[in-house]
Amino acid sequence: MSLGYDGRAIANYILDYCDGRGRRVTNLALQKLVYFCHVWALISRGKPLIRHKFEAWEFGPVLPYLYRSFKNFDRSPITSRAMQIDPTDGQQRVVGYDFDAETESLLEETVEFYSRLSAGMLVDLSHADGGPWHSVWNHAGKVNPGMKIDDDSIVEFYSKVPPPFTTQ
Repeated sequence: MSLGYDGRAIANYILDYCDGRGRRVTNLALQKLVYFCHVWALISRGKPLIRHKFEAWEFGPVLPYLYRSFKNFDRSPITSRAMQIDPTDGQQRVVGYDFDAETESLLEETVEFYSRLSAGMLVDLSHADGGPWHSVWNHAGKVNPGMKIDDDSIVEFYSKVPPPFTTQ
């Protein structure tokens, strides 16, 4: 079983997919698109798409390292790709992706649906009452370092909700 992908690879796929269809993506929208890809991978495949945990931030689930990759765009559409340091030569390179057919199909289906929605609508969807973000954000005064959103809570909530598209 895969331990999941680097969120930057998923983000770069999403950005390439959306660019190819003339859809502009902000950092806020990208965070939610990556999150919903992770959600539906957990539900349909029973394993995480992303190897890192999302955190509950004010405007929804966020991968902090992915946020930092694009924070210089602020509210503007993203026009570059997430980078990483190549350990062989110390140079920055675009984070590549090479997904199996099942993963690519899931990503395409999920991104095709959610990328048509506004960033505000994506935030609203990620803030669903009783959902994983809502439960962590409104943690009733208990300590929750890093405001981590657990994959089990994602599965528990979204397994009761039909996907808004046809999954493989």
